[in-house]
Amino acid sequence: MQKQIVYIHGGDSFESHESYLKYLKETEFSVDWFVKKKKWKETLAEELRDEFQVFMPDMPCKQNANYEEWKIWFEKMIPFINDGVILIGHSQGGIFLAKYLSENNYPKRIGAVMLVAPVYNNTPEVGNFMVEKSLKSVSDQCSEIHLFFSKDDFVVPFSEMEEYKKELPNAKFHIFEDRGHFLQETFPEIIEEIKKIG
Repeated sequence: MQKQIVYIHGGDSFESHESYLKYLKETEFSVDWFVKKKKWKETLAEELRDEFQVFMPDMPCKQNANYEEWKIWFEKMIPFINDGVILIGHSQGGIFLAKYLSENNYPKRIGAVMLVAPVYNNTPEVGNFMVEKSLKSVSDQCSEIHLFFSKDDFVVPFSEMEEYKKELPNAKFHIFEDRGHFLQETFPEIIEEIKKIG
């Protein structure tokens, strides 16, 4: 059976529709939004394609993400997933996996969960992605848990790491000084960790 990775991207969520509309009205456009740049998820898929089948679903309405919609879409993949899957969540995708696995028993054996710059509950911008249960169930379902944080992240405060440390004391934490929100083209450290698991 082919080894697999499921990568869940980030997004934005809001505590109310009014907050979302305010965001749309007040956010200034940047030319960078219109220039497609290669990011590490594409590099990861290219570098591991001989060893892994990499799923990178486009989650619904990422600009105004809703947990229930993401849950439905995520569960549609389950029939195609093999035991030993590695689940990777970046930013909003990280809190999505944390919440999902805290509330649900994934029907396949999980080889590892990797959360990259995952937001936690300390901001109203998590919307209905707020984790309401202990993350013990996440640990119970995974052989390994890795979390990646950067001290200069301009989206997710570095202090969010402490919340995850309390909930996931046996996880391995990878701390960087200069990765921002992990939007770079390459991420050799995560590839190295994946290869150790696979």
